[in-house]
Amino acid sequence: MNIDQADPAELAALRAAFDADDGGESALGWEAVRAFEAEHGIVLPEPYRTFVAEIADGSSSGPPEYGLLPVAELPDDWGDDEQVRDLSEAFPLTEAWMWEEDEAPADDADELLEQVYDQGSIVLGTDGCAMNWHLIVTGLHRGHVWLISDVGAVPFGAQFGFTTGEPGFAGWVRHWAENKPWYDAA
Repeated sequence: MNIDQADPAELAALRAAFDADDGGESALGWEAVRAFEAEHGIVLPEPYRTFVAEIADGSSSGPPEYGLLPVAELPDDWGDDEQVRDLSEAFPLTEAWMWEEDEAPADDADELLEQVYDQGSIVLGTDGCAMNWHLIVTGLHRGHVWLISDVGAVPFGAQFGFTTGEPGFAGWVRHWAENKPWYDAA
């Protein structure tokens, strides 16, 4: 998974998965991508960065269930519009955390939970019922996709368990395009 340079094969697979043949009209464009990055103090990981600049900024067909959101949007059921998200602060988790099952939560669990939702990630979209897919843009898991719900957070990719899919945005999309369930590991 290369998060610093777009792989032409991955970009071709992304174009095919989204059937993007509008000549990039639905893409954000490089100027807007750079403005978004400057505003938030980040550089989006590849191949997502090139995808939103040249191919499409969102897709109603998915993934996830309710479509891929444009880079600057949040799901309709996100919550408080006043909520401040800081994409430049590192995403705090390095492994799955199921806070609903955590028998001995840390004293600062509420603070950590806020960081999980609001630091270092953009929301790719939702499967509904507060199950949101995030692309991590800062921190140790930069470039990885995580499912963050109301009960916990888990990274996507075979090395983390739960799935046979490859990590990162391209692996996540490929898994969806092949009509595989998100949790297909035995």
